[in-house]
Parts: sequence; C-alpha cells; structure tokens
Amino acid sequence: MASAPRQSPLWEPTQADLQRAEMTRFMRWAAERRGHDFDDYEDMWRWSVEELEDFWASIWEFCEVRSSKTYEQPLAERRMPGAQWFTGAELNYAENLLAPLRHEHADGGSDRSDTVAVVHSSELRDMRELTWGELTAQVAAVAGGLRDLGIGRGDRVVAYMPNIPETLVAFLATASIGAIWSSAAPEFGARSVVDRFAQIEPKVLLSVDGYRHGGKDFDRSAVVQSILDELPTVAHTVLLGYLSEDAELDGALGWEDLKRRGEGSELVFEQVPFEHPLWVLYSSGTTGLPKAIVQGHGGILVEQLKKRMHLDLHPGDRMFWFTTTGWMMWNFLVGALHSDAAIVLYDGSPAYPDLGALWSLAERAGITCMGVSAGLLASCEKAAVEPRRDYDLSALRAIGSTGSPLAPESFQWVYEHVGRDVWLFSTSGGTDVCTAFVAGCPLRPVYEGELQCRALGCAVESWDEAGHAHVDRVGELVITEPMPSMPLFFWGDEDGERLRESYFAMYPGVWRHGDWIRITPRGGAVIYGRSDSTINRQGVRMGTSEIYRAANAVEQVLDALVVDIPARPGEEELRMVLFVVLAPGTTLDDELTAQIKRRIREDCSPRHVPNEIRQIEEVPRTLSGKVLEVPVKRILMGTAVGEAASVDSLVNPRALDYFVEMAHELQLQSADAAGPR
Repeated sequence: MASAPRQSPLWEPTQADLQRAEMTRFMRWAAERRGHDFDDYEDMWRWSVEELEDFWASIWEFCEVRSSKTYEQPLAERRMPGAQWFTGAELNYAENLLAPLRHEHADGGSDRSDTVAVVHSSELRDMRELTWGELTAQVAAVAGGLRDLGIGRGDRVVAYMPNIPETLVAFLATASIGAIWSSAAPEFGARSVVDRFAQIEPKVLLSVDGYRHGGKDFDRSAVVQSILDELPTVAHTVLLGYLSEDAELDGALGWEDLKRRGEGSELVFEQVPFEHPLWVLYSSGTTGLPKAIVQGHGGILVEQLKKRMHLDLHPGDRMFWFTTTGWMMWNFLVGALHSDAAIVLYDGSPAYPDLGALWSLAERAGITCMGVSAGLLASCEKAAVEPRRDYDLSALRAIGSTGSPLAPESFQWVYEHVGRDVWLFSTSGGTDVCTAFVAGCPLRPVYEGELQCRALGCAVESWDEAGHAHVDRVGELVITEPMPSMPLFFWGDEDGERLRESYFAMYPGVWRHGDWIRITPRGGAVIYGRSDSTINRQGVRMGTSEIYRAANAVEQVLDALVVDIPARPGEEELRMVLFVVLAPGTTLDDELTAQIKRRIREDCSPRHVPNEIRQIEEVPRTLSGKVLEVPVKRILMGTAVGEAASVDSLVNPRALDYFVEMAHELQLQSADAAGPR
C-alpha cells in the first residue's frame, strides 16, 4: 500500500486564491440565495450529499442552465438505479455550451465571438487557434450537413477520429441535432472498434485516413474499410484527410463536402428531455463485449457545470488534459468549455520527441491548468526532466493527474521541479459517470499522496465486505446516493440486469465502483487501485475479455489469463503479464511471443501489449468457469493462497501453484535488487 501522507501540506491556497475561487463564489451565492452558511468545504460537501435536491437545484440556478422547459422536480426518485432527475425539463447540451457568455469577460465585454475557444496542435499540424465565433460557425455547418444526410434525433453518429478540432465540431453538431455520439481513437484495432460501435447500430461513421504517433505515420484506410464491412447500419461515411489531404475511400463523403452541404445553415438546437441520450461511452468488464454506457444531455451538463468549480476555471484560462477520443477524459475536457475557458487539444505521443513534449506544449499554448497521467509524471521523474528549468511555465497554475494513483514521490517531484506555487490535484473517477468521485479543491491544502476531497454531490464512502463505512481504513469505494451523470442504461441491456450486476451486485442499492479507497480523517482520500480485474493502461481501460479475444486468435494459443501488477514492490508503475496455455508440443519462443503481441496491438491497442508473456499449463478457473484474475493478481502481490481465493470453489486448484512459485521468484528478485541493508 502507499505510504502515509505527510502531515505538513505541500501547497496551500493564498488569500487571493481563496477569494478568486469559483467555489468561493458558489458558497457566497448559496449563503445569499439559499441561506446556507458553510463553515468549510467539508460542511458544504456534507450538504451536497445529504440534501441532493437542494444542491443540484442550486447548481442549475447558479450556473444558469438554459432550458426550453423548466423542471418539475430536481429529483423525483431518490434511488439507485433508476433515479429520476429534473423531470419535465427540456434542453440541449450543445446550446448550453455554445450559448453567449453568462459572466463578463476580464475586458468588460460580453461578446465572445473573437475570444479563443480552442488551441490545437498535433504531430501533423502546427499550433493554431479557433475562436468561439469560428467554432460556432463550423458546428452550424456540420450540423446542417448531417441534417441534409437525413440524420436527426436519436440517430447514432460514431467517430474513428483523433483529438483534433474536427472531432470536437462533429460532436457538438451531433449533440445540437439530438443525435447520439460515440467515438474511438484511431489507434484502436478494427475488432475493438466493431465490438463497440456495432452494439449501437450507427447511421454515420466519421473517420480519418490515418494518424501520426511518435514520429511514425499509421495509415488506417484498410482498417476503416474492415470496420465498415462489419457495420451494415452505416448509411453514410465521412472521411477527413488527416495524413493526406488527397485521401479517398470508396463511397465516402469528404469532410469539406459535409460542411458545404450545411453551409449557411442556422444553428438550431433540438430540445430534448433531460434524460435524452447524449453519448455512449465504453467501459469493459471481464466477460462479454464492452459495456455501452449511455449518459444523458442533462445529467452530463449539470455534472460538468459543477465540475468547473473543482477545476477552478475562469474566462481566460487555458485547460489541457492529455487524452485520446477513446477515453472519457476527452469528453471531460470538452466540458471545460462550459466555464468559458479555452481548451487545448493535442494529438500525438506525450514522449515524442522526448518527455519534454507536453511541457513544451504548456509553454507554447500558455496552458494554465494541465492534466496528465500519473504514469507520465513518474516517467518524467525517472528521466530527470526539469520542466521549471527548461520551459517558461509562468502561466501554469494547476496540474491535474488521473488514470492511476499518483505516487507520493511524484507529488514531491512536481513541487521540486515544476513549481512550488503550482496547485497539484489528483483525481479518481470513472467512465461510468464521466467524472471524478474524489477530486481537487482550490480551497484546501495539498498533502503528499492524498486526493484533496470527495467531490460535491458524490456520496463517497469506504466500506468493508459487510457494508459498514469506515474512516482511515482501506475498503471498497462506494457511492451511497445517486448522481445525475450515472448511466441511463447500457445499450442493449433491456431489462437492466447487466447494469445492476456491474455496480449493485455486492451492495444492493449502493454503487460499488471497483476501486480500493481510504478516507482520511481530514476528508481527503487515498486510492489504491482497482479491486476488479479491468486492465488500465495509461488511463485507458480495456476488459480482459478483449485481450483474450486477440490472444486466442493466434492459432497456437488455447487459453489465457492477464493481470497487471506493480513493476516492483511498492511502486505505482504497473507491469502487464499475459499467461498463455499453448497447443500440445508448442513452446513459447521469440517468434510466437512477437506474433501474440502483434495481434493484441492490432486488435486492441498499442497500449495493451503485455510487458511479458509466460507459458503455463492451465488457467485457474472456478467451478462455474470464471478465470481467477483478481486472486492471481493478489497472489503475485504477496497474498497467501487461502486469503486470495476459495480453493474449494476451483475446478483446478493445483493451477495456482505456478503463481505461488512466481510470487516467490518476484520476492527474491526484489530482495536481490534491494541489496544488503
């Protein structure tokens, strides 16, 4: 487990910070308009999870939600699953994002058409800017083009596109007409894309011809065609020439042609019910296809409006988070536009040409809030990168981290090598709600290894197996009250059984997320990683079933088991190990290892190629046939067999012997590395 946090803070907000904070402004508003006089953040958080109706109605009013029909009740059904939020309301997510400013700009003006909305750069393109006026005009054109193709309310529009402004424009256009969006990064293999998109039967596929990553070009034309071959419902394909402006695909409409179809169109926002689907995200489990998670216009809107207080975004800020379009952090980043700050998009490798790439971007783009993965910060530390020395980071006032727990050493590195006055906040949440449960708070100090707070409106607790809440002890991360951005449903899960099994099987009526958490006495939190077996690589989750599907496609592979374990004891960096059962007479040599890795790279993603592949005789399974991923992971991390698994429930208990021996091997390697004391 992680080391205990320091008792003295690494950072504290100044009086100027406190006075300027959006959260302070909300507290003042709540006192004046609602009669709430909060002693501190913890007091306000308690109100937000105990008085749900009052809190979320306050967010609606404070953030001036635009709706064509007002709501009847903030929360008609206070239960999970099945909560009914803002019943009767009709609105549009894109209208609330593209609507005129609600607050005055720093220059006193109210027209933001010439103000920068998007800064974008990639390995293929130089840095450019997009104003709010330009963004709105492009959204209007693409929305008009989609309407001209016959796309409307409830139709699904999917994108196989990178983190570039055209993808943002396409999403907002899709939302504006009441259609439903879904996206995947072009680094994903055809099988992974089809497994996602085929579930929702899309009518339009938007794609690029390829992309550049790490200085190398990747042509995806053949992949796009293979995806289309398995998506029979696609009536229209739109191709953006990203690698080459001359790119073509049989039967596809060009991006510029789509815009010309809608040229001169007025931007009209389809008014939809609060719970109308906005997008479909995917979070994989350990069996079956990826879960197609449907989230609504209204739920995502109010959550993202609330989130701007945790990010403390203001007009004039420039918000960046390193992400691809296949991760919820892309959707999260788009939501930062609700604050009237600009967002910064980047498509490329964070380590090309070296680990200074994103620090250079921060300097050139004037980033004020920079979001990265915990793994990147750890890599920068190990590579002795010196951002404060080598780059002008005078605009940078905040750094966010997510994807995996941020090690205490990384906290120290940021304050020693990036900036002593930088607000560093680590967050943890999930695709399932497209937000963070535990997050940053501009009003509270930063302690080493600790997330600052439980987010407003998130009733986070740490529970033991019996369902008892405790403080300062590691337990299951649970949510005891509903949130507006929780899934409306899983696509294709007509009776809701898969949704209930995913979150509510362990504690009926209470959301169990699958993370280990400890709530600290001061109200912060420490995350200890996943308590389930989903593989998280650089912030992108992928179910083990998808990896097995790719590995088992290799003829010699009969069965497989995959886990990610600490690369070295006590470290946050993870090592992914794939165990394979091979056909009789087959030996795992270099050629077969390369073949398996190549198949996983092509079918899943480059991020999910295992660090190591080992041959085993059999995969341990329960009597019902389930693979013992979590118990194997626990054994490899030093847990005794009897504590890690119920041996009596296994069909082949002797299959665990290999992993016990491997755990002993790892312990010896660790002891040798540590050397004499």
